[in-house]
Amino acid sequence: MTETDDTRSAAGEVPVAPRSRLQRLMRYIPLVAPVLLWTVPCWVLLHTGQHWPLPVTLIGTALFALGLIGMPLAMVHGHGRRQQDAAAIVGDTLLGSIWVLFTWSVLLGVLLRLALTVAGVGDGQDRARTVTWAVVGVAAVLLAWGYAEARRVPRVRRLDVRLPRLGAGLDGTRVVLITDTHYGPLDRARWSERVCATVNTLEADLVCHTGDIADGTAERRRAQAVPLGTVRATRARVYVTGNHEYYSEAQGWVDLMHELGWEPLRNRHVLLERGGDTLVVAGVDDVTAESSGLEGHGARLAEALDGADSGLPVLLLAHQPTFVDRAAAHGIDLQLSGHTHGGQIWPFHYLVRLDQPALAGLSRHGARTLLYTSRGTGFWGPPFRVFAPSEITLLVLRSPQRSG
Repeated sequence: MTETDDTRSAAGEVPVAPRSRLQRLMRYIPLVAPVLLWTVPCWVLLHTGQHWPLPVTLIGTALFALGLIGMPLAMVHGHGRRQQDAAAIVGDTLLGSIWVLFTWSVLLGVLLRLALTVAGVGDGQDRARTVTWAVVGVAAVLLAWGYAEARRVPRVRRLDVRLPRLGAGLDGTRVVLITDTHYGPLDRARWSERVCATVNTLEADLVCHTGDIADGTAERRRAQAVPLGTVRATRARVYVTGNHEYYSEAQGWVDLMHELGWEPLRNRHVLLERGGDTLVVAGVDDVTAESSGLEGHGARLAEALDGADSGLPVLLLAHQPTFVDRAAAHGIDLQLSGHTHGGQIWPFHYLVRLDQPALAGLSRHGARTLLYTSRGTGFWGPPFRVFAPSEITLLVLRSPQRSG
């Protein structure tokens, strides 16, 4: 790897788009969402014709009320100023559980009840109780499976990516992508070791981490992150910040990754040379960096490419897929991103898709630019993954000039 000059220049940047209507509405979700999440399942499971014995109805309603009060309090204590890990685990688990219960209360509460009515199965009470047991059963199965999916070492997803400007000497270059490890309240040091061991079996030329290393400062999550220092690559290990670094003293994470032997690509690039051909590997800070107030932090693509030969292919690391508009405007060949988690818990996928141009996988943007969006290596918050499996990604770069 050949390092380029770290000259700073913001010239030629594409202006940042104004705050969208969706982003403005998102401010009110924390106020309304908990009420809906807890009251809808309570109503569907207990108060729509089941005629449960009075103690069952009272105890069930009280538990939903306790969840409605307890979940936000636990989230505040866990993710607010106090940063209490035990409270975060309780709040996150309740959030994931009630999201699944809410989803299937709505779906089965309407569809199954309608199907039973059309089929003439039972009376009103029988149908209502059947719906209740079906919702509870489906939610329990999905939560158990989702927990196992979240805690396992991700499967490796292999993909060949053809880049028209890639020289023949770089054909077959192996790029491994990990992202969104989100080391946090649940201690995953052993999981981290196993992920890094899996990465080392892939014989990567380049290993990339596209941000959201952890929830918490580098000092608090150091033990979980230290295994990243064991990752091997024949050329380089490169890293860019995600939005969660900017909630947790981002510079501390940049410094720790540098200490562990990774190259933080903070609006700069390095060159990967092989077989007489060269690939520009560039990285930018997350798009939230500028509003973080940290001096020198901000997503500046022109600065990242400063000094690079415009005729060379460019691999760009940018945490959020939404950055691809700027990447396409600069003629980037391939952008690697994370951030979306593939939705993490269905059907949250559809909300993520409103905010990002891609949810997962390879997509094309503009005439030249390809975007690969990883579903993430870890999980954020709720320790569940439902219909959104985690991944370690092996991208094999292919040149149209390769022989054979």
